[in-house]
Amino acid sequence: MASITKKVIKGNTYYYARECKRVNGRPKIVWQKYLGKLEDIITAVLERRDGPSVPTPLPDGEVTEIGAVAAVYDLARRLDLASVIDRHVPKRGQGPSVGTYLLVGTVNRCISPCSKAAIGSWFDSTLLRRLVDIESRQLTSQRFWDNMNRVDENAIRAIEADLAARAVSEFELRMDRLLFDATNFFTFIDSFNDCCTVAQRGKGKEGRAALRIVGLALLVTADHHVPLLHDTYPGNQSDPPTFAGLTERIVSRCRSLTQGVEHVTLVFDKGNNSRDNLDAVEAAPFHFVGSLVPTQHPELLEIDRKAMTPLDDDGLPGVRSCRTTKEVFGYRRTVVVTFNENLFVAQARTLLREISKRQRKFRELQAKLDKWRTGAIRGRRPTVTSVRKKVSGWLAARHMKSLFEVEISERDGLPDLSYRFAEEAWTGLQKTLLGKNILFTDNDEWSDSEIIRAYRSQHEIEAGFRDMKDPHHIALRPQHHWTDQKIRVHVFMCVVALMLLSLLRRELAGHGIHCSVRRMLKQLAGIKEIVMAFPPTRRVQEPVLRTSLCSMSEVQRRMYEVLDLARFVSA
Repeated sequence: MASITKKVIKGNTYYYARECKRVNGRPKIVWQKYLGKLEDIITAVLERRDGPSVPTPLPDGEVTEIGAVAAVYDLARRLDLASVIDRHVPKRGQGPSVGTYLLVGTVNRCISPCSKAAIGSWFDSTLLRRLVDIESRQLTSQRFWDNMNRVDENAIRAIEADLAARAVSEFELRMDRLLFDATNFFTFIDSFNDCCTVAQRGKGKEGRAALRIVGLALLVTADHHVPLLHDTYPGNQSDPPTFAGLTERIVSRCRSLTQGVEHVTLVFDKGNNSRDNLDAVEAAPFHFVGSLVPTQHPELLEIDRKAMTPLDDDGLPGVRSCRTTKEVFGYRRTVVVTFNENLFVAQARTLLREISKRQRKFRELQAKLDKWRTGAIRGRRPTVTSVRKKVSGWLAARHMKSLFEVEISERDGLPDLSYRFAEEAWTGLQKTLLGKNILFTDNDEWSDSEIIRAYRSQHEIEAGFRDMKDPHHIALRPQHHWTDQKIRVHVFMCVVALMLLSLLRRELAGHGIHCSVRRMLKQLAGIKEIVMAFPPTRRVQEPVLRTSLCSMSEVQRRMYEVLDLARFVSA
């Protein structure tokens, strides 16, 4: 609780605002601000007020954001995060527990990700100084390093299992549909750093081929992408073996979280398809919905969209479907070919933009070669090989080779370029591939619309990955660690941060407040308290410290009430 205290120094009385709490069983001053002498406070109040007893912000007053920090901390408390960690990573000796350190670090990842060296300063400026039994001077990078060092891979798995079970129970998460996918994150770990085997060069999904990457696989709920299981793996490992290595863990996690595991449907993307993976899914107790690589099934792409059944009446406007059965990886499966008008338009516009770029480049190259031929350009002359290499780069993008017929020959000692846009190939793409998806499942009794909706829920896990790549919140990258063990703990903290933010977003959505993670945190960050001083009166001889809330918007007021944040305002 905030209070005002006075100190007598060399016969002069000075006033301070401060907060105290017990740290390791002893009272400690966790925050203090100098207010001045009594006459200074009275003068400041009289100069600013326009009526009697009007409160005035203190000189050097403290404004504390309570919305986002309090909301995230409250969810961590409901999950019993620190205690769960401490149960699996007990610590002897003095000082805060491992769970306390990871709790502070995880809340920081949610709100304002920074390096471990900067967390102490951040902690002092937040509400956590009143809520967590730790001092900012203990939040050094070395202390974090020491405590993270205690958390091995087995502990991470055990902690995650307990947190997932508590999240499902406490928040009554739906388990009928679970989503699996994998992505990777680039790092700035030095190429010659031998302390790390997880960060490897591979096919980065963010186009940073020169950097080492770390892979992350996630199993989340379709209900606001709450993580239930994760795995950190080497960046040079492809998706199919990643899925194969996690099948047993997924089955085990599902069994531990729900009694009706046979009613769970696992949704995964075509990047995870392989014979071994489909064998594993066949042996698993749950069902699945996946997608096939369209170009590997040309006979299904030949189905005319006009022959498909429109699903407008099923709540899927602009979507058509055709249902059949086919042997897929050795199993007879229900297959649904879909056509989506909106997807068709988006893909066509994207391709037309790329086509236009190539046509412009071809014209510019032709004009440049003509200038070489007339002598308008001098210098090193282009060769057929160099022009062919340049053109190959332009046509490397998807579909470009089939859409352009290019001939490169030699004339007058210089390359000669001619090209033609293949209208027939473009027409064929529009008739067969664009706007289509091929889904397959063992849920044979499901309708086409149920299968499509299940697969569409895949956007939830993609949204989760985007949240983890947001530089302002969670921010799994850049990583300030370079050993396998520290990287795994860092990734785990980011996954827990995603869990907390997903649950927070879900809580608000349950009360009709729908928004993205970024907008949600922006709104909550605007909920602040401010320390104010009232001047002395006849009845009160010393200035009295009070706290009040800054003005809030309608959305902020609703969030404040729904999350019951009044509990965290200083008395």
